[in-house]
Amino acid sequence: MTAFGKLVRTTAFRLTLVYLLLFAMFAASLLGYFAWNTRRLITEEITQTVNSETAEINEIYGRRGLFGLVRTIEYRALRPGANLYLVTTPTGQAVAGNVGSLAPGVMATPGWSETAYRRLEDADDRDHRALVRVTELENGFRLLIGRDLAERRRLFSIVAKAAQWSILIVVVLGLGGGVFVARRVLTRIDAMSGTAHRIMTGDLSERLPVGRSGDELDRLAENLNAMLERIEALMAGLKEVSDNIAHDLKTPLTRLRNRAEEALAKSGCETDYRAALERTIEESDGLIRTFNALLMIARAESGQARGNMDDFDAADVAGGIHELYEPLAEDDGMTLKVKTEAAPIHGNRELISQALANLVENAIKYGKPATQPAGSVISMDARQITIEARREGDQVLLSVTDHGPGIPEADRKHVVERFVRLEASRTMPGSGLGLSLASAVATLHGGELRLSDAQPGLVATLLLPARAGAGDRVAPPVADVPQKVA
Repeated sequence: MTAFGKLVRTTAFRLTLVYLLLFAMFAASLLGYFAWNTRRLITEEITQTVNSETAEINEIYGRRGLFGLVRTIEYRALRPGANLYLVTTPTGQAVAGNVGSLAPGVMATPGWSETAYRRLEDADDRDHRALVRVTELENGFRLLIGRDLAERRRLFSIVAKAAQWSILIVVVLGLGGGVFVARRVLTRIDAMSGTAHRIMTGDLSERLPVGRSGDELDRLAENLNAMLERIEALMAGLKEVSDNIAHDLKTPLTRLRNRAEEALAKSGCETDYRAALERTIEESDGLIRTFNALLMIARAESGQARGNMDDFDAADVAGGIHELYEPLAEDDGMTLKVKTEAAPIHGNRELISQALANLVENAIKYGKPATQPAGSVISMDARQITIEARREGDQVLLSVTDHGPGIPEADRKHVVERFVRLEASRTMPGSGLGLSLASAVATLHGGELRLSDAQPGLVATLLLPARAGAGDRVAPPVADVPQKVA
């Protein structure tokens, strides 16, 4: 397609043609109304002048008779710029006046008419137009008084020329403006199309050009760029997850195979086979928990869980998690405490419970106090893990505080990524998905997961929007029992 063909096919150019037609019609209508109104005013002025002069001459005829009428008509007909005057006998013969000829039948019909005429002193044979009034006098004589319409024709000619030039200027400027706007829009659209083509070929780092005008195309480009950044991040995350799954699941799958092979090669009794099967089942349960965690993260990040949101009190979730994990903490030599106040929230109860459970499990596994010198005693406060649920302004805070080694500030942005485990925790069981799930759940609810220093230890906090207009604490439902996700 040629450049001109692309230009005339643009929406901007077509809209320009539509607006141009509308403006031309408006200009023509406005000038036509002006011409018609001016014509009407001139006609009214002529009518008033002729009526006034007719009444005056009728009065003269009544006072001075035919002789006085003829003298008056002859005198007035000789004045510069005089009106049209004609007095005829009952038989139609001219008696006085400055009219040389009229259209047939004009004098025979009293009243107003528009007619062609010629003055006595006219040297050319060209007819003129006039608006005349014929009045029948006593004794059958007739009086014609009129005025030439050249002024009205001149005004109409001026308006017609003005209309022609105005419409021509509107068309030229409109087409010029349309071409300019269409070319400008087409240039930007072509740039966007070229960027989109490069993105389709696989270069997700490309971004649409954004100008400085802040117009609708710039806003569209900004939104599309934000979408592209999100897509690029998701694709990078998908690649990273695929790589991590292939890397991190290879080890447990290899262990499964080796144990099965070892059981077949070395086991000779039912007890050995049973022990091998139990270890295989345990390893399989770990794999299933990892895949369940990945599925829950995918649900949270895709927004599929928004359909299961309800109103509840986050304090009840904290209480349920405390009941569930208190024995586990005691078995591990830790003390689990809970502090709650009314914290109404609207969200997915199952996912929020799972996210809080992950934070508690991480605190139990990794929140033990640092190794003390021989002979020293670790205080009970250092072994305490605190679950807290409270409302702060328009936010609900669900936090888990421990007094362990914590997480260095430089690593806090990375530990929420999938399968990321710090060096100090690699010797402990887990898959590195617990904080990833908690962060995805917080993002799903319009909040965030914040990791901060407890001096010593770590404070992991889910900041979630409080339920709008919530007052009293909602009735506590049955506590959720989350799956274990390391």
